[in-house]
Amino acid sequence: MAILAHEMKASFAFIERNFNLTKRYWGWEVAFLVYALAGALSVTLIGADQGSRRLIFSLMIGAIFWNYLSVIFSFIAETIAWERWEGTLEYTMMAPVRRYSQLLGSTLYAILYALIHTAFILVVLVLFFGLDLSHADLVTAAIFMLVGSVSFVGIGMMAAILPLLYVERGAQMTFVLQSVLLLISGVYYSIDVLPGWMQVASRFSPATYILDGVRKALIEGVSIGALWGDVWPLVVMGIALIPLGLWAFGRAERYAKRTGKLKRVG
Repeated sequence: MAILAHEMKASFAFIERNFNLTKRYWGWEVAFLVYALAGALSVTLIGADQGSRRLIFSLMIGAIFWNYLSVIFSFIAETIAWERWEGTLEYTMMAPVRRYSQLLGSTLYAILYALIHTAFILVVLVLFFGLDLSHADLVTAAIFMLVGSVSFVGIGMMAAILPLLYVERGAQMTFVLQSVLLLISGVYYSIDVLPGWMQVASRFSPATYILDGVRKALIEGVSIGALWGDVWPLVVMGIALIPLGLWAFGRAERYAKRTGKLKRVG
């Protein structure tokens, strides 16, 4: 129990540290929020231009929930990059703290931050377009967000390895990976319009199932029981990707320490 309490305190310390970093760079946080809101509005206005309420809903859900997933992915994938930018990488990686405690703290903060970020954009868009959510199944949408977050956390952990191994190019590589997920996951369109090989690739992206489930829950009011085809892949991915991410991160960390890649600057 004492060890568990110690590790929980360590995780909370990383939550507190990330919160303080957010406060320090509050101007950038406001700028990113405004940019995300403007992007979501711009994309959703395509549906208004076409005069289709369903298209408005579909584009709005894609814009808002991709923002949610990308915030979680970015926070976790850039964990090492942040440490290097702040000049604390060696201290953090050599501290007597289990790595899963650090990743747990970063993950919890990422999810909390993404929820606040997304809720603000959702409220603004619903008010802006005067959308009616009275028939939406909000519980099902919330379940997809929760289960889907777990899957994205696993991918983020593995992406965080890149800045650890590639000092100068790792952050760019994580951005490329995020861009690929955006392309193949049907964020703004049905994956049916993709070429066959890209449709196959889309089946390996958690975002594909999250967005499909959330759209059906909010637009059609479909319950979770009728969406099992989208739920079980997310459960399997979550169970597989998080242990795999922790294992891969541990291997990469040991390699980085052995080869001297824990540099403060690239």
